[in-house]
Amino acid sequence: MTIPKHIVSAATIVLNDKKEILLIKGPRRGWEMPGGQVEIGESLKEAAIRETKEESGIDIEVIKFCGIFQNVSRSICNTLFLGKAIGGEPTTSSESLEVGFFPLDEGLEMVTWKNFRQRIEYCLEESLHPFYVEF
Repeated sequence: MTIPKHIVSAATIVLNDKKEILLIKGPRRGWEMPGGQVEIGESLKEAAIRETKEESGIDIEVIKFCGIFQNVSRSICNTLFLGKAIGGEPTTSSESLEVGFFPLDEGLEMVTWKNFRQRIEYCLEESLHPFYVEF
């Protein structure tokens, strides 16, 4: 029997006090929400906080778990959280060419990679929580 191998990631839709969304511009996918793979021994929530700090320089508080987008063919489970900025300064990293807070409508227009915009929209629509989307 083959042991299943899945990739689990955690991403966070981060809003500031002005209801602006935090986005990073990555080298491959353009503008997106911060997130990445969960490390061994790390909780989903811890990964969401760590990845946001690493990629954007922003400290967050996780408000709630929103749902999962599962890429079935590639065995990837993308967990999504809603968070609020509580400190730090927008700072680029090896994973982000640009970082900033943007008005929600403008930010959504900037996100063009595959279903990433849909992920953000689902996280912002509380009536959909919790969601599970296969693709």
